[in-house]
Amino acid sequence: MSKASNLVIVESPSKAKTIGKYLGPDFTVKASMGHLRDLPKSTMGVDLETFDPHYIPVKGKEELIRELKAAAAQVDTVYLATDPDREGEAISWHLKELLGLPDEKAHRVTFNEITQKVVTEAIRSPRDIDGDLVDAQQARRILDRIVGYQLSPLLWKKVRRGLSAGRVQSVATRLVVDRENEIRAFQPREYWSLDVMLDRVGKPGSFLAHYHGEDKKRELGSEVEVDQIISDIQGKRFTVTNVKKSEKKRSAAPPFTTSTLQQEASRKLNMTPKRTMAIAQQLYEGVDVYGEGTLGLITYMRTDSLRLSDEAMDAAAGFIRHRYGEDYYYGKHHVFKTKGNAQDAHEAIRPTHVELDPERIQSSLTKDQYRLYKLIWSRFLASQMANAIYDTVSIDTQCAGHIFRSSHQSMRFAGFIAVYEEGKDEDGEAMGSPLPDLQVGDEATARDIKKEQHFTQPPARYTEATLVKAMEEKGVGRPSTYASIVSTIQDREYVDKQDKRLVPTALGEVVNGLMMDRFRDIIDVEFTANMERRLDEVEEGKRDWKDLLSEFYGGFHQELQDAETALEGVRLKVPDEVTEEICEVCGKNMVIKMGRFGKFLACPGWPECTNTKPIVERMPGRCPKCASTILKRKSKRGFAYYACERGADCGFMTWDVPTAEDCPKCGFTMFKKSGRGRMKPFCINETCEDFLPEDKRGYYKKPTAAGEDGEAPVADKDEKKTKKSAPKKTAAKKTATKKTTAKKTTTRKKKEASE
Repeated sequence: MSKASNLVIVESPSKAKTIGKYLGPDFTVKASMGHLRDLPKSTMGVDLETFDPHYIPVKGKEELIRELKAAAAQVDTVYLATDPDREGEAISWHLKELLGLPDEKAHRVTFNEITQKVVTEAIRSPRDIDGDLVDAQQARRILDRIVGYQLSPLLWKKVRRGLSAGRVQSVATRLVVDRENEIRAFQPREYWSLDVMLDRVGKPGSFLAHYHGEDKKRELGSEVEVDQIISDIQGKRFTVTNVKKSEKKRSAAPPFTTSTLQQEASRKLNMTPKRTMAIAQQLYEGVDVYGEGTLGLITYMRTDSLRLSDEAMDAAAGFIRHRYGEDYYYGKHHVFKTKGNAQDAHEAIRPTHVELDPERIQSSLTKDQYRLYKLIWSRFLASQMANAIYDTVSIDTQCAGHIFRSSHQSMRFAGFIAVYEEGKDEDGEAMGSPLPDLQVGDEATARDIKKEQHFTQPPARYTEATLVKAMEEKGVGRPSTYASIVSTIQDREYVDKQDKRLVPTALGEVVNGLMMDRFRDIIDVEFTANMERRLDEVEEGKRDWKDLLSEFYGGFHQELQDAETALEGVRLKVPDEVTEEICEVCGKNMVIKMGRFGKFLACPGWPECTNTKPIVERMPGRCPKCASTILKRKSKRGFAYYACERGADCGFMTWDVPTAEDCPKCGFTMFKKSGRGRMKPFCINETCEDFLPEDKRGYYKKPTAAGEDGEAPVADKDEKKTKKSAPKKTAAKKTATKKTTAKKTTTRKKKEASE
């Protein structure tokens, strides 16, 4: 067999597997496993006078680099096929430099979707590496390195050791803190509603009407106003003065961008942005579909464009006509306008093969892959479907000069809603109850009058979905960074998630306050958005990347020096979070402290009182042994487990998560497997007929060498002699073995108790 004369380098093994299937034996496809060259972790790695970066091979990837160099030396052409964005362009450039590839040998190819047609067309039409894209990525990388490596040490000295600061993450934290401050400053305003239940005079039928106003719409601000209206209408008849019937059309939402995908996955699937992008990456790179082979199921998932190819819209049109009928098709290509500040480098996120509907390939996908693919597939198909049509009716009834309004809408034609309906962050308007067939001049009497007091509500805290939406609207970050930003501010404990809402921690507020006082540009939303626009100009070849860095660093360096001078000798204290837990030694409310191994409860009376204890969380349900409360605890290695509050006196402990459900057969608390997603509860009471044994609960179990009867086989005498005569391990080997064992144990534990 002849050797391949072409090498294709992609980023991941799954992508390599998919692309390798489409190319013939003359192509070898290998994965770089992401970046192979980067700035060093231990030093700045950037000359702050010239802004020349010092790149080094990524530690731990030496063997892979040698393999790729050897493979590249044996072929005539190397195709660099990393992702089609700034990051992917930079990875290709680093590969070219690291492998020492001459210009005539290195070719850049990109795939918006990984299908046979697109892959083969890209290979036939390669291009050079885009230097402007690479420069834009280098500028972003160095900007973040300068901020992180120069600002973080200041936080160590002035707030707490181990903290870190990021250019865009600091702005995201500010958004959360600003929203919290709005909530604190909010002053509720009183208002009232007035509803009447009306019975028709001389005809059957009743309907509900809401107070609207007099000549114009009026808001009721006090009970006195409401009581005056009730006094005016008491015992009098209502007359229908206006009946308005109309048709309302509702258009489908556009196909997904990165931002809207993360928002909708959060709302409908309860997925974090980080999880959403990880699953989307799998669908893009390729999944082994039964009967079809390995296929890339969606287009590239980092995009801010609403553009769709004519080919994709034609395929959707044919599918809609065939499955739903001509009436359900939009009638022509439904083109959506992309926002003015979007880069529009790629299509919107869509399925690569619309005929592969989710149910058809469900058996080939994991649960999360299926749910996300169905969301993307449905949204794309719905975007090319006909409008939903509603019949609406609005009726005004008048009494003593006061107008009361009733409204209702009913669906006449489902259109795109037959496939997909967009989720909402807040509750929408109610459709109202069906109304009788009323005519102008009909009369009615009030059977029931209901007044109710209300107060305006403060703005809602951000969810992960609404924070991503806010960042997109304000121009903070780019599609490829949203997920990491939201994840990072939580990992750094600047923001906490409570009941799916993002709340700033005391630490986050202190750090944000320092940034607001001393680094106004870094924390300024408009400044950050403007920096994104400047990076776009670098990408378009309109601005030099080193000039951009020089302009930024001058002001930042001065702010840093001013902050060092102003905060000389100052240490900012992070307020302790007071809990309801009472110290049993001195009776004070205990506070949450941060220690070497995480958070714990401590008495605020230190040093007089040194009482501390771990943080425990009370779980639903009851201990199956003694019916006491079950507590969530953490092992020494940080894994969650569940144990009886009586500890050793009871002895109950499990990795399974207690639920609020009771077994219908025995009444004991039911448990579920730990981990992501919705898990089916099961009974762990061994005397119950619905008892589920531990080995059938779905956990990974490491295989063991065992005989036919399940017991470990006994070694024969020769094997024992061999073991005895084996050379003793050196201290270095013992240490290496311990590290390997610990690493394997950690991996297994994480699989057993991922959440």
